[in-house]
Amino acid sequence: MSRSGRPASTTGHGGHNATVETLARRIFDGTYDEGRTLVVSELTAELDVSQTVLREAIKVLTVKGLLDTDQNRGTFVRPREEWSLLDADVLRWKLAAGVSSDFFADVLELRRSIEPAAAGLAAERRTDDDLAALDAALSAMAATDDDPALLVRADASFHTAMLIASNNRFYAQMHRVIVPVLVQRDREVIAADGTVEHPHAVHAAVVEAVRNRDVDGAYMAMLELLDKSAREPP
Repeated sequence: MSRSGRPASTTGHGGHNATVETLARRIFDGTYDEGRTLVVSELTAELDVSQTVLREAIKVLTVKGLLDTDQNRGTFVRPREEWSLLDADVLRWKLAAGVSSDFFADVLELRRSIEPAAAGLAAERRTDDDLAALDAALSAMAATDDDPALLVRADASFHTAMLIASNNRFYAQMHRVIVPVLVQRDREVIAADGTVEHPHAVHAAVVEAVRNRDVDGAYMAMLELLDKSAREPP
């Protein structure tokens, strides 16, 4: 099974990439409202790109659920509920544009349905390499008392390693959604409060259950970790 855990952008490079990023930013900041029709001839002049570059950029954003093309309407912005938030680029643009507390609440609900089950599977299926990755994340977390940025990074590494340790290819890919939102939320908690209770102990409890192949214990320890996180609003 592929244990890929690293997100890869599909937006390309150069002028094409810049055009995708510009259009996406305008969609997410409301410059282009839902239902807004994009006039290709005007955009090629404004952005100083060829029609080929613009149309390729539109294709990318169409695949990601942001745009659609109709014979009568032309190219237009799709409703927000149809945007592909499970896509790594779309999620990145969403986070960059700013998210509300209910967005974090929705992701927490998603995490509660995935991460405890992933921890349970990790307890059953984990390898020595999985334990090494989890222990490395814990060690990094233990050494971050005076550096919030390193704590955020260690937390992201822990949750990525746990999802991969489930040895379920679908759970392993969910870090593309969970971890960017987790990083954003961690940063907002730290920025708002200045400090947080150090999370090493509650994370270590999950790893210990995984190490001991305690499936139920790993499930419940991860659930407790997430519930504790929910009690620390950003």
